[in-house]
Amino acid sequence: MAAGEEVMWAGRFISAKRRGRWEYVGRARGIRAAAILAIDEDADGRRHVLLVDQFRVPLGRRCVELPAGLVGDEEEGEDAAIAAARELEEETGYRPDRVELAGEFCSSPGMVSESFFLYRAHGLQKTGEGGGVGGEDICVHRVPLDELDQHVAAWRRDGFALDVKLLLLLGGAIMA
Repeated sequence: MAAGEEVMWAGRFISAKRRGRWEYVGRARGIRAAAILAIDEDADGRRHVLLVDQFRVPLGRRCVELPAGLVGDEEEGEDAAIAAARELEEETGYRPDRVELAGEFCSSPGMVSESFFLYRAHGLQKTGEGGGVGGEDICVHRVPLDELDQHVAAWRRDGFALDVKLLLLLGGAIMA
């Protein structure tokens, strides 16, 4: 626990905390998160990104996201790279030959102390349909990168929430 940090409430996965007058939430028990950027290529060279959508209770609707999952929620001290590869396969049905750490990032630093590790997946092999485990109801999207902005516009029209990490892929298209 950081100096001056008070845990106001702790559940299985999150804690509500206070430091001075500032209130925020964070992961409980040292649990971390890993997100995976998985891009594959067809024989003709066309590149696709693997995305998922699932219902997110805090948002009250489905959200399109990079595949991601928790590190250390089942096994304390779990290696984040192993968790990233496992989560990618569970959620999308693609197993990477290897994952490469792109860095650690914070998604909403004014409200959440959580950070996530971003991994780049390489050497993707389709092993199944994906969809997650334990009733996660995850839908898999394999989207051509050169059509991503069109898919994002359609998801918005259809009422989906969009994870901020999609900005990584939109690049200049977000400014158009």
